[in-house]
Amino acid sequence: MAVLKVTVWSEYRHEKENPEVAKIYPEGIHQAIADYLGMLPELEVRTATLDEPEHGLTDDVLADTDVLLWWGHKAHGEVRDDIVEKVRNRVLGGMGLIVLHSGHAAKIFQQLMGTRTGVLKWRDDGERERIWVVEHGHPIAEGLGDYFEIPQEEMYGERFEIPAPEELVFISWFEGGEVFRSGACYRRGKGKIFYFRPGHETFPVYYQPEVLKVISNAVGWAAPAAGAQTRSGRMEPLEPIGKSRADGQ
Repeated sequence: MAVLKVTVWSEYRHEKENPEVAKIYPEGIHQAIADYLGMLPELEVRTATLDEPEHGLTDDVLADTDVLLWWGHKAHGEVRDDIVEKVRNRVLGGMGLIVLHSGHAAKIFQQLMGTRTGVLKWRDDGERERIWVVEHGHPIAEGLGDYFEIPQEEMYGERFEIPAPEELVFISWFEGGEVFRSGACYRRGKGKIFYFRPGHETFPVYYQPEVLKVISNAVGWAAPAAGAQTRSGRMEPLEPIGKSRADGQ
């Protein structure tokens, strides 16, 4: 089995500025996710953060990434547009992208979706979330039951300003009554994109086995797939132009 190369990206700001978050994720949200994925023999995992040169997403890193995970929240506007464009081009070329929680408002997700994906209802009161599997045969739902619950989470509620998902894997219900499309799949160019809702920074969501299972499943689903090569631009004709007309005269 070929090893998939995974890059886990996050802002790494809350953990430095908020003691409550630092207590939960002392080495950062990105590292908590990377530590789990790094235990899987089929994955080779690195991390990158906002304050690194080029946000840690240099040409060499992106060229060596099969699947990119993206967690952002408070600093979406600080992500350089030229880096966003490089990530976008890699996704269109086949790199997988997994957007987590508040990454719904990231520049890269908005560009790829073509909508204001930050538009939704929210409430950070630490209520129970029940995540229902609505596409049981989907690879991202492998190993799950009908649903799983997160004891405390931030609520996101509809309407979520995203295009209709090409595949909807999960729907969330919250203790306060709202529902949300929390596991949405898309294809853009050759790349696969998965948005997964859970992951507010003040709750230990990225240590929960079911959440990590979904993320690892999503990495496998989003991995680049071999396929026919495509070409674009001016092409020479395969057959002599005008020959069939001449033959018919």
